[in-house]
Amino acid sequence: MSSINKREAILDAAADLLAREGRDAVSTRAICKAAGVQAPILYRLFGDKQGLLDAVASRGLMAYLAEKRNLTPSGDPVEDLRRGWELHVGFGLAEPTLYSLIYGSPRPGTEPDGAKQAAEILAGLVHRVALAGRLRVPEERAARVIHAAGRGTTLALIATPEAERDMDAARIVREAVIHAITEPATTGSTRTGDDVVAGAITLRAALGDLKVLSPSESQLLSDWLDRIIDG
Repeated sequence: MSSINKREAILDAAADLLAREGRDAVSTRAICKAAGVQAPILYRLFGDKQGLLDAVASRGLMAYLAEKRNLTPSGDPVEDLRRGWELHVGFGLAEPTLYSLIYGSPRPGTEPDGAKQAAEILAGLVHRVALAGRLRVPEERAARVIHAAGRGTTLALIATPEAERDMDAARIVREAVIHAITEPATTGSTRTGDDVVAGAITLRAALGDLKVLSPSESQLLSDWLDRIIDG
């Protein structure tokens, strides 16, 4: 059996054990037995049990990430945020064991590659909202708020018996978050302080595409915009 085949056999065995018996039942001995390999091979390929679990989690995320990447923009970036939220919650409810493995036991400074990719996709969705002039808080903060609220909501739903899950409450959380971080679409001419901040966030998001400024000018403008946004 090649290294690639052994790796897949180990991942398959670990994923199967997780789905059938939960994280506590997963041991390197049980995985090696199910995969038909020796323990040194597992350690060589994954480093340790946690490395293996991270690899299982990342592989399990791939189908979800592919669906999220392939979302066709609707023309309303805020609505696309809603669609992204619903995909995230849907993945958690469809794959509760994998979701809990990825997000249920956070380790500061460490996360599976799949979780990093999911965060990058979320950052892209938030960036589109900023470019549309609809974001009222800095991009990084908006992404953190959405991620924290979405993760907490999904874990709470997973912990609730299916017959008792309140999906309306989950949607209330979603809408509260979206209301807190985005501006409504308006066509009026009256400008408010919030409009100015939203405009600064929009320009800040577009700075990387501006070619008329030198690097030092871009940095200076970035500093000024940050002061407007944070002030």
